[in-house]
Amino acid sequence: MNFIDRVRLFLEAGCGGDGCLAFRREKYVAYGGPIGGDGGNGGDILLKASLRLTTLYDLTRQAHIRGVPGGHGKGSNKAGKDGYPITIEVPVGTLVYKDKVLVADLNAPEKTYLAAKGGRGGRGNLSFKTQWITAPRIREKGAPGENAHLELELKLLADVGLVGFPNAGKSSLLAHLSKARPKIADYPFTTLSPNLGVVVHKGISFVLADIPGLIEGAHEGKGLGFDFLRHIERTRVLVHMVDPQGFNSHSPTESITLIEKELNSYSPALKKKPRLLALNKMDIPESAEALKKIKKKFSKREIFPISAATGEGLKPLLDSIIKILSKTPPPVFKTEEDSETRLEIKKGFEVESLGNGVFNLKGASIERAAAMLDFGLPESVMRFQAMLKRIGVDRALRAAHIREGNEVRCGEVSFEWSGETQKPLPKLSRDRPTRLGIY
Repeated sequence: MNFIDRVRLFLEAGCGGDGCLAFRREKYVAYGGPIGGDGGNGGDILLKASLRLTTLYDLTRQAHIRGVPGGHGKGSNKAGKDGYPITIEVPVGTLVYKDKVLVADLNAPEKTYLAAKGGRGGRGNLSFKTQWITAPRIREKGAPGENAHLELELKLLADVGLVGFPNAGKSSLLAHLSKARPKIADYPFTTLSPNLGVVVHKGISFVLADIPGLIEGAHEGKGLGFDFLRHIERTRVLVHMVDPQGFNSHSPTESITLIEKELNSYSPALKKKPRLLALNKMDIPESAEALKKIKKKFSKREIFPISAATGEGLKPLLDSIIKILSKTPPPVFKTEEDSETRLEIKKGFEVESLGNGVFNLKGASIERAAAMLDFGLPESVMRFQAMLKRIGVDRALRAAHIREGNEVRCGEVSFEWSGETQKPLPKLSRDRPTRLGIY
C-alpha cells in the first residue's frame, strides 16, 4: 500500500427532505384540515480516528463524498426518514484544515469531528396551522446540506523518532527493537516511507518511528525529507543516528551538524525537542576513531555508541529514552476550537451591488430561507416577501439605489425588484428572475 499523508476532500452533507402539502379528505369529515408531514433531516458527514488505518490512501480514490438526503414528508402527518450519517475513518494523528485553518486534531482513537452538517428537513403544511390560518397552503423544501473543502494531513503518533542521513541504520535499529519489519538494504534511500514499531523496555512501552529521507536541504524540499519532516513534530524525543563512515563526502561530525541544522530550519518546535546522539555500527573498524572525533567535537553532549546489528549499547540508550519520556508530555496542536472565541454579532444579511442593475443578497439564514422556498405556492412567496420586509431588506436595497426591474440574487434564487403595490403573483420559477413586490 502506498504511503499517502496528505489529501484534499470535498464533502457535501445530505440535503433535508421536502415538507408535504396535504389535507385530510375523508367522506363525512368536514374541515379535515392540513396533515402534511415534515421532511427528514439530511445525513451528516463525520471524520473518525481509527487505529486500523496508517495512511490516507483510501481517500485518494474518493475525493468527493456526498451525504444521504432526508426522506420527504407524506400525508397523514408522516415525517420523512432522517438520512443516516456517513463516518469516514482516518488514521490517528490526522489534522483537519478548513480554509487553511486547523479545525480538528484527531489525535486519539475514536475521536470524531463533524465535517459537514446535514440540511434541515422542510416543514409540512401542518406545521403552519394556527388559529387564524386553519388551512395553510404552505410547505418548505429541504435545506441544502453543508459543503466543506477540507485538507487532511497525517502526522504520525510516535513517541520517539529516529533521524539521520540515509543508510545510518535507522531501519535496522527499528527491526532489532520491535516487531516491525522495514525494508533493509546496503544502499541509501532504502526506506521510502515512515515505519512504526512498539518497543518495550523495563515494562514501559513506547512507539518508535523511522523517519526517512533526510539530506542536506531537506527543509527546502530536497530529497524525501520535506515530505516526512512533519511526522517528527508529534514525537517527544529524537534519536539522531550517525554512520561512522559519514555520508557521501561528509564526515560523521559534519553529518551531525548538517542534520541538526535541517531540523532547526524546518520548525522552531523541533529545536526545543530533546535529542539523543547515537553512533551506530560500532561493530565495524572505523567506529572507534569516529567516536573519538565526535566526543571531542560535541563534548557537552552524551554520546551513545551502539550497534543495531549486534545489540551493543542499546540498554543505556533505552534507559535514557524512557527517562526523558517520563518528563516530556506529548505535543498538542492548537485548533480553531481551542482558540479564544470572541462574541461577534453580525448583521443577518448584506447587500452587494454587482453592477449592471444586479444586486446580491448574502447571509446564511436568508439564503437558507430562499433555498427552502417553494416558488409554486403563492402563500409561500408572500410569506417570504413579508420576512424580507420585516428584517429590513427593502430599506437596504433602497439605500443601495436599486431601481424598478433590477435583479436581486439570493443564493441560487433570483428575482426582480418591484417597489409598486403588490399585485397578484404569477407562477414563479427558479429558472429565470421572478418578479417579487417588496414594498
